[in-house]
Amino acid sequence: MASDGLTSPPLPIRDGISPGPLSPTGTSTPGSGGRSSNPLSSKVTSVLSTSYADTEFRESLALLDERGITNTAETRRQLRLDVQKEVIDSNGKIITEFGRVAEQLRRIGVTIDKLNKSYQEMRGHVTVAHESTSSVLEEASSLMTQRKNIETKQQVLKAFREHFVLSDDEIASLTLTAEPVDDRFFAVLSKAKRIRKDCEFLLGFESQTLGLEIMDQTSKNLNQAFQKLYRWVQKEFKTLNLENPQINSSVRRAIRVLAERPSLFQNCLDFFAEAREQILSDAFYLALTGTSAAGAKDHSVKPIELVAHDPLRYAGDMLAWTHSAAVSEREALEILFVSDGNEIAKGIQEGRENELWLLMADEADGPPEFDAIKALNELVDRDVSGAARILRQRVEQVIQTNEETILAYKLANLLSFYRVTFSKLLGEESVLLQAMTNLEAEALRQFRSLMRDHITTLESEFQHTPSDLGPPEFLQEALKQLTAIMKTYETSLASDGDREADFDPILAESFDPFLAGCSNMATHIPAPNTSIFLLNCQQAALTALTPFHSFTRPRIARLETSIAQHSAELVSSQYAFFRSESALEPLFAALASLSDARPDDVAKVANFDLDVLKPEALAAAAQGLDDFLPSAVMDALDNVKHLQDAALAREVTEEAADRFCADFEHVEELLAAADELIEEERERKGGVVGEEERPSLRALFPRTTGEIRVLLS
Repeated sequence: MASDGLTSPPLPIRDGISPGPLSPTGTSTPGSGGRSSNPLSSKVTSVLSTSYADTEFRESLALLDERGITNTAETRRQLRLDVQKEVIDSNGKIITEFGRVAEQLRRIGVTIDKLNKSYQEMRGHVTVAHESTSSVLEEASSLMTQRKNIETKQQVLKAFREHFVLSDDEIASLTLTAEPVDDRFFAVLSKAKRIRKDCEFLLGFESQTLGLEIMDQTSKNLNQAFQKLYRWVQKEFKTLNLENPQINSSVRRAIRVLAERPSLFQNCLDFFAEAREQILSDAFYLALTGTSAAGAKDHSVKPIELVAHDPLRYAGDMLAWTHSAAVSEREALEILFVSDGNEIAKGIQEGRENELWLLMADEADGPPEFDAIKALNELVDRDVSGAARILRQRVEQVIQTNEETILAYKLANLLSFYRVTFSKLLGEESVLLQAMTNLEAEALRQFRSLMRDHITTLESEFQHTPSDLGPPEFLQEALKQLTAIMKTYETSLASDGDREADFDPILAESFDPFLAGCSNMATHIPAPNTSIFLLNCQQAALTALTPFHSFTRPRIARLETSIAQHSAELVSSQYAFFRSESALEPLFAALASLSDARPDDVAKVANFDLDVLKPEALAAAAQGLDDFLPSAVMDALDNVKHLQDAALAREVTEEAADRFCADFEHVEELLAAADELIEEERERKGGVVGEEERPSLRALFPRTTGEIRVLLS
């Protein structure tokens, strides 16, 4: 603003000294003359002390700028007046407006008075109306409270009926046989069971009438529902096709639910077993004859009785059909009864808890644990029991009419195979397994009977030993039969640990009697033919048994021991032949007890104290040996020419020759020792005249052990 030439209006003097003209010559007193002596200085000081940062000052300057006032002397003179005039005009307008406000306030006061009066009048009317309607309001309030309580009771009753009461439609679905057994039936049945269980909670109140009535009615409905389900399951069982892999899921569910009534469940199983037994019996009869039980022929079936060309095939086809039927029945019933896991077991346990008579019966022995697999096996066994009876009759007929020994054993082995198979399929307590066991025992009895009859017919042949000392014809036939039997048994399912014990009775019937007959025949022929004959028989038997050593090991060991024993007897016979035919038996016998290590024994030989050592006897023995040696081996082998095992014959002869050579070596050593003693005595005496000269023993008996071994090799 100073730059525009404007100056601030004169400011009042703070010290109360009136402003006056400036005096150039004026002086100031020492105390106060410095502040008041120069007005201009005071003015400048005042201007400089003003704070231009003050908000009101800045707003004043902005207001002046807005009014567009120029900084002139006239303007500066009129500014205060103009401002004051504007303030006065504004105050006048405000007063005028406040007058109008006062008038309006007066009118409002009048209106408020009227309103207060009207309010008082209305309040009086309301008080009178309230006094007249208070009883009605109280009654209405009571009615509303009652209505609220009734609505609450209705909700409770509705919830109670929904939870504890079956509707008429639900009862009809649960009990009427005209209604189907579907998902709705099972849902209502589950609801009824839940209601009966929840009634236990109602029985905990003081008043038990409601709980008892509901439980009684629900129990009746449940009983009717289970009876309906029982009849429906029986009806379904009549038309149930187990060959269809897609068995109705409703049937499986119904069986699972019916298990909660063990008595009804068991009756259903009995009914089902009877129906399936009849069906399988008819099917088996149809497979056997090609004709149904009603007499109608089925040309699509090849009758087993016509197709089977021998008794073994006939029995095998019947057993195979029975096994196939049992496997199919088990698979189908497994889907029907076991596919839901332990649901049936849980249902039976729940049913036992509900049926008091069963619960009382279980208190003594404890509730039996339900075994689904065992129950399944029992049910399958009952289903095939009818076919099993027909099978037993037909197989017994085959066994009894059979007259062939090998065929009888093959039948027994076939029945043993199926016995093991059925034991794995149905368990150890099944009727079918018992039938197989009995039939197997019957077949084995027939086998033993035929074998004994065969042995009886051969008793006359047991008296005649073959001229070639070979195995008799009856033994060869018996070994052929035994080989066929062992081949059959080798394919059986008997475990390795039990095979020897299982087959031992068969050997006792089909093997031991023939060997015993051979032994009896051997008693009527002289040695060594006895050993040769028995060796030939036992070697043939050993050859037949060796391929089947896994279950004939004890018999093989017994035969090997007997063969070794008879071989030793034959060696002894050949050894005796060498000694006797060589003319050395007296010499060997006389010198056997002497030893070249004992001087007395050597002196006895040197002095010719023994008759066999006389020069003429010793020379004769040497001549007899020379005559024997060229054909000794051939003669010895000729003794065992009937031994069919040539290797064994050579082995026996060689062992006998070795023993003979050992005896000859002993004689040779004694003679050599005696010659040495004679020579020593001759040298010691120095050739005394008149002394008779004793001949050399080796000169009389010149053969050596080496020569003997060469000639007997």
